[in-house]
Amino acid sequence: MSGTGPLEPGEGTRARDDHPSQGVRAAGRTGGTAAAWYARHRRAASAVAAAAVLLTGGGYLYATRPRQPHPPPHPERRHAQAPYPAQVTDVTYLDARTPPADSPPRSFSFAVLLSVASGPPVTVTRMDQPYAGLALSTEPAAPFRTRAGSARTITVTLHVTDCGKAPRDAELPFLDVTLRNTRAIQTQSFIPGTRYARDLSHALEVACSNRSR
Repeated sequence: MSGTGPLEPGEGTRARDDHPSQGVRAAGRTGGTAAAWYARHRRAASAVAAAAVLLTGGGYLYATRPRQPHPPPHPERRHAQAPYPAQVTDVTYLDARTPPADSPPRSFSFAVLLSVASGPPVTVTRMDQPYAGLALSTEPAAPFRTRAGSARTITVTLHVTDCGKAPRDAELPFLDVTLRNTRAIQTQSFIPGTRYARDLSHALEVACSNRSR
């Protein structure tokens, strides 16, 4: 190249020559370029992280998003979740009672307390005892219903129909109670306890000893 005038800037160099301050930055190009690159990528990473938080249910968007209510359980599932009636029902012995005035001879009565702890109401559809020589009736008569958290007194009247088939000493007498709720129908054997066994044995002895009189 020859000539005495100043060198003309090459193509594409006019913008850099018009801004002398660019030369200062050019002197520290390595440090300035790295800092700018780091700043740009840090902002991009922050934006991606914020978007991830919002998409995964965190942050302010999640706090203001309305929650959908849970659908009510299906009736069949609700019934399946109810306890079995035998699990929540109990029968306990109270005391001996005077049999109703219209009871046949050789009859005696007892009072028991039937309670339901929880769950849907329980209906007693039948109450019986295991001895062939005895007949049983209740007041109230079955079927009757008992709600959860409540109890009712039931008067059980036994009538000796055949002393030869009635036990002379009832050691572990029990009552068979058929229970029903929305979950199931079950027959449960309840043993009212030693006082019931003692009182029943005494009543049988009195009833059958009076047969020959």
